[in-house]
Amino acid sequence: MTLTTERHGATVERSDLTIERPAPALTTLPMAKAINEALRRVLVEDERVLVMGEDVGRLGGVFRVTDGLHAQFGDHRVMDTPLAESGIVGTAIGLAMRGYRPVVEIQFDGFVFPAFDQITTQLAKMRYRSAGRLGLPVVVRVPYGGGIGAIEHHSESPEVLFAHTAGLRVVSPSTPAQAYQMLRAAVACPDPVLYFEPKSRYWAKGGVDLDAPADPSILDTARVVRSGTDVTVVAYGPTVATALAAADAAADAGRSLEVVDLRTVSPLDVETLARSVRRTGRCVVVHEAPVLYGAGAEVAARVTEECFYSLQAPVLRVGGYHTPYPVAVLEHDWLPSVDRLLDAVETTMGF
Repeated sequence: MTLTTERHGATVERSDLTIERPAPALTTLPMAKAINEALRRVLVEDERVLVMGEDVGRLGGVFRVTDGLHAQFGDHRVMDTPLAESGIVGTAIGLAMRGYRPVVEIQFDGFVFPAFDQITTQLAKMRYRSAGRLGLPVVVRVPYGGGIGAIEHHSESPEVLFAHTAGLRVVSPSTPAQAYQMLRAAVACPDPVLYFEPKSRYWAKGGVDLDAPADPSILDTARVVRSGTDVTVVAYGPTVATALAAADAAADAGRSLEVVDLRTVSPLDVETLARSVRRTGRCVVVHEAPVLYGAGAEVAARVTEECFYSLQAPVLRVGGYHTPYPVAVLEHDWLPSVDRLLDAVETTMGF
């Protein structure tokens, strides 16, 4: 950078000066509160934004993610709905067609299936069907995943069912900062977005820049959260923390793991994945959903196609088993653990 200054009546140009810009002020928040702040911000910024769902109003949501929003914005902006997920999403579709930007909450992941037809048949296809003339800027918030000791139908990972459906964006944050930025970007997006919130990370705290401008590219790009040289570990949502814990443990054993947070399951940022795998030569994918036909299968296929001559071992996958989600006392044996992930790392290093 070149600065022009006055010295003894003469103009002096210097190109050796560096101006230190202050780091952004971060607010420490749990993920649930970061999502709450994102909703508050978009409600203030855009009068077309509406928040809808079961118990999201006066109660503030079953996880209190919408706490205080009804008191601030009233019945016409933050609305309690009947216990009818298909009706919630169908109403949001109609509102979006009239120019609103609804953000709907599905109270638990296992309750999204009654709305599956509306999401995959109408929400996903309307913009394509109208050749882009009709936008459906609807965000469907889905608390998902396990690790909280919940009862049946309250700990599912159905993200791949929606990622398979063309016309939907499917994203999942891993930290409070990512949750805040990604939700703001999702509300601004002209496409419908399935926003999967990892329930087990709701109370994990982190720094959030509440004044950062919304960045739409966050819905299209993965991020490298830890650099490494031996194996690329690909994760998203709740398993990013698992991958980072495994990387710490592997470092003690002399292994260097690079952790990539997908952020967006669909569309898939193949460029970032390929760049990492070409450098490490090995790849392990981890997610809570069952391995069979899971999102990791698509990652493995695309990485193999793009990095075939760089791979030194097959791409391995770690995830849930091909069974219904188990009862709470067994869920930690079912979910991918640090030990299972490290076993996969050692396997791929053995080729």
